[in-house]
Parts: sequence; C-alpha cells; structure tokens
Amino acid sequence: MTVVEDRYDPVKPERSPGRKFLMVVLMGFLITIPLFTVWLLNYDRQSQSETAQQSIVSGWGGQQVFAGPQIVLPYQAKTTESVEQNGKTVTRTNIVTRELFVAPELVKLDSRLNTETKKRAIYEVIVYDTAITGSAVFKLPDDLDRYGVTRDQIDFSRAELRFGLSDARGLAGDNKVTVNGEALELQPGKGLGATGNSGFFAFVDGSALESGMVEATFDVRFKGNQSLTIAPNAGQTEWTVQSKWPHPSFAGSFLPESRTINADGFEAKYVITNLALGTSLIATDAGQQVQPMRAKDMSYSGSEYGNASAASATVDLIQPVDLYGQVDRAAKYGFLIIGFTFVAFLLFDLIGGVRISSVQYILVGVALVLFFVLLLAFAEIIGFALAYIAASVATIGLITAYSASVLSSWRRASIIGGLLAGLYGAIYILLSLEAYSLLIGSLLIFVALAGVMFVTRRLDWSATISRPRA
Repeated sequence: MTVVEDRYDPVKPERSPGRKFLMVVLMGFLITIPLFTVWLLNYDRQSQSETAQQSIVSGWGGQQVFAGPQIVLPYQAKTTESVEQNGKTVTRTNIVTRELFVAPELVKLDSRLNTETKKRAIYEVIVYDTAITGSAVFKLPDDLDRYGVTRDQIDFSRAELRFGLSDARGLAGDNKVTVNGEALELQPGKGLGATGNSGFFAFVDGSALESGMVEATFDVRFKGNQSLTIAPNAGQTEWTVQSKWPHPSFAGSFLPESRTINADGFEAKYVITNLALGTSLIATDAGQQVQPMRAKDMSYSGSEYGNASAASATVDLIQPVDLYGQVDRAAKYGFLIIGFTFVAFLLFDLIGGVRISSVQYILVGVALVLFFVLLLAFAEIIGFALAYIAASVATIGLITAYSASVLSSWRRASIIGGLLAGLYGAIYILLSLEAYSLLIGSLLIFVALAGVMFVTRRLDWSATISRPRA
C-alpha cells in the first residue's frame, strides 16, 4: 500500500512582527487622507456659517466702528508747481482748499449694548442696538502755526462737526447733537478717515472755536452685530460700555482700565490718552481706516499695534462655544485615536494570536474618522457637548461590535471599547483644558508608548510568526 505524503505544511507562515508594524503604519497614513478631508469639510461648513450670518444681519448693521467727533475746518494753502512753457521752466503758485482736522481735548463716551440672537435654520448671530451718549471739548492750540496753518488761512464760517460710523445703514432716526447748547441738524456723509469716510456731520458756527472753546454733546443711536470698535482720537478718551451679554472679549490696541464680568453682563471702562495714541490733536489728513478687530482675529505677532493711526478698542460679543473651532481642535487629535486603536489591534495580532487583515484595519480607521463627521453634523444642531457624547457612543458601539467578530472574543472587544471610551474622554478633557492640552497630551502619549514597550519587550520583531492552519 502506497502512502501519499501530505505536501501541505500544517503551520502557515506569516509576516514578521516588524513587517506587520510597518504595514499598520502604512494603514495609518492612508487613513489620514479622509481625516484631512474632515478638516476641509469643517472649514467649508464654517465658511457657510459666516455667509449665513452675514445674510441674517444684512440691512441691520455690520461690525461697527465709531469715531469722533472731530471739527473739520477748511483752510487756504499755497502750492507750487513747475511747468515747461516755451522751453522754459516756470514756477506757478496755486491757492487750494484743504481740511484741518481738530480732535477734542477731552471726549467722554457712554454706551449700553442691548443684545439679541437672530437665527435662521441652524445658524445664529449676535446683534445689538446701542446709544452712544457723550460730550467733547474742542480748543485750537495757541501755537497753531507750528502745524503749518495760521488762523487767517482758516474759513471758520464753513466748519463742520463730523462723526464716523463704518456702516451708516445701522443709524437710527433720533440722533441728537448740540454745540454750545444749540441743537444742530445732521447731514449724511462726510465721515472720518477711521471709518472709511462713512458717517454723518453737521454744520457748525466756528467763530466760538476761533476765539475760545467749543463744547459738544451728542446722543447717537445705531445697530450692529458681534462687535463694537471705538477709534479714539482725543487728548483723553473716556469710554464706558455696558451690556447684559455675559461673554465679552476685549480686543484691539487698548484694553479697559477696569472690567466687571458676571452672569448678569459686563461693564468696562477705558481711558486712552493721545500720548498713548502717538497722535496730535491737529492733523491735515483724515487718518487711516480702522478695521473691526475681533478677538479670534488677533495674532500674537503684535503687528496690529504697530500703526498708531489705526489704534482701536474693541468689545467683541462672542459665542460661549465656537463649535467649528472645537471640532477643528478635536480632529487634530484624530491621529492619537487612530494610532492608539491600531496599536491595540496590532498587540492582539502579535501577542494575542489573532490574525487581522489590512482591510479590517482600514475599516476600523474609517469608522474612527467618521466620528468627526458625526461630531460636526450633530454639533450644528444640538451643540458640541451633546454631539460629542452621541458621536462617541455611536463610534464606540460600532467598533466594539465589529471587534468582537474580528478578535473572536467579546472580552477582547470590550478592551477595545474601553480604550476608545478612555481616549474620547481624555480628548474631551484636553479640549476643555486648553492651557494644559499640550502637557496632558504629551503625557498620554508617553504612558501609551511605555505600555507598548513593556508589553513587546520580549518580542522578536524580525522572527517569522507561524500559526496552525484553520
């Protein structure tokens, strides 16, 4: 009787642990491609949100910049030019009319922001209406000729009192301005340079300024959204701002001298001098335009403080939770979640004796990336905290159930589920403790690396693993 030898080896050779590790690393890099698209999706949704917010407040009033008041005086100035005439250079003298801008010696501003939240679908934006009441005191310096202008050049009969407001559409209809006790009729246009020449003005009898002092009082009412910026330009600017909104942020070139913030709202007081501004009370140009500077737009470079003519003080009415910013920060920790989960599966593969294919790694990785898509989608509807819980529970449940089949054990799958629960919990803490996120994150990676090194300390990474055939 002939015995036929079985040519099949009952032991099936596999890749070495080192090659398996490199394969898992490659799978991890492949998963970063859809993770990167999550960032793009979050950026796109944020852009749509900002567009929707602008649509909601169109016609209401933008992020307002308020400047002034200033008295503007026309004056005659001589200019010379050289022209060619009959082959000779001839110098001509022309008389032109220019404007002299006189800033007040003292201006006091008092404003209260009455806020409300406007919504459309899932988008919302903070809007306000306010009244800036105040007073200003003007006086020409005795040494006016030092600025290249003499009193006899000035036409005081054509003086104007100008106010700047960046979005004049927000102006209300009951604004009041008086000069030396006399009520003035306001005219549209002719604002100030700080607001891009947008605003309003009133004709003023400048004879009082020619011989003495001018006192102006005003009550300006307007609407805006998200932030209010003051462009100070006076010997001393005193600004008090109040609101029931409990989440202010202070930005711009100057911060308040004092502030009070609680659940009932806030109050802030500014005192800004022209010595800090680095500007004179007399100028022959309109000055540089001031852009609204919200807290989230501020950089650490300090470049926005470099130009004194663009100095500003901003009160930003921020949302307590910037969900797109938090989703973006959470997605940056996606590498940790994917890395830790893949390492756990790799350890079951190398030490636990469970064979895991590259396709299974990719499917688990896609499920982990889908967590951030779910987080973004839910956050726009139910808020970040509840969205984080819902997305975490869904992802942990899906991967745990799948792992029970892949690892052939619910006990091993529960380890994967516990790992993911711990990771998502740790990341939520990192998002809450922004100041210590780098420290906690680095310690978490260190502990995980130490654990992997300990478990695999006796593993021969170059040896070929052989397992019995199924």
